[in-house]
Amino acid sequence: MAGGRKDLVLELRQIVRGFGLGETRIDVLKKINFQLARGEVVALLGPSGSGKSTLLHIAGLLEKPESGDVVIHGKACTTMSDSQRTAMRRKELGFVYQFHHLLPEFTAMENVALPQMIAGKSRRKAEEKAAQLLGELGLSARVAHQPMQLSGGEQQRVAIARALANGPAVLLADEPTGNLDPRTAGAVFENLMALVRGTGLAALIATHNFDLARTMDRVVRLEDGHLSESAPGAL
Repeated sequence: MAGGRKDLVLELRQIVRGFGLGETRIDVLKKINFQLARGEVVALLGPSGSGKSTLLHIAGLLEKPESGDVVIHGKACTTMSDSQRTAMRRKELGFVYQFHHLLPEFTAMENVALPQMIAGKSRRKAEEKAAQLLGELGLSARVAHQPMQLSGGEQQRVAIARALANGPAVLLADEPTGNLDPRTAGAVFENLMALVRGTGLAALIATHNFDLARTMDRVVRLEDGHLSESAPGAL
């Protein structure tokens, strides 16, 4: 992995997370260690139910581990207050989910501008950035459309633009093309990779698609609570 490098943006240190079912405990993450450097795109593989989403939620400061620490740009985040964690998420992290989660009453432009305005940017500047991102994703003609007026692929492109709107250091994506047909999924993934490569941010992308995983820099596999690494060409 990227140990010892000065350009690390995300580290998971000895992360433990389990869940109780009655008198039974299921250990989902067993002392997970992981490092992600600027410019890296890493595929996260694993069987359904292996804990990939839990791992992403912890990395994204949406959920706390039982023990261990999440470190972003050298700052330990697990003991931060809720407001500090929220500020860190807003500044450093972008999220793309399997379902787009766009606000249905707002246009594509507004969906991408809103998180920027929440972060303190003026409406004009936010809309300028939104227009730029949507244009790079081939949606210049769709900026005034609401989600229900967009195709599934277009909706997911808007979600990608929203995730990148605040210039995060890390993109976390959970099956970002999982709800799309293969042809659309490939096109959306190409858009996503072009933007990620173009901005130089780091990305951790959970996927079941080996073809997509092979295009990334590294592959990590979560199974039985442990994380192992393999070369993309070995898939």
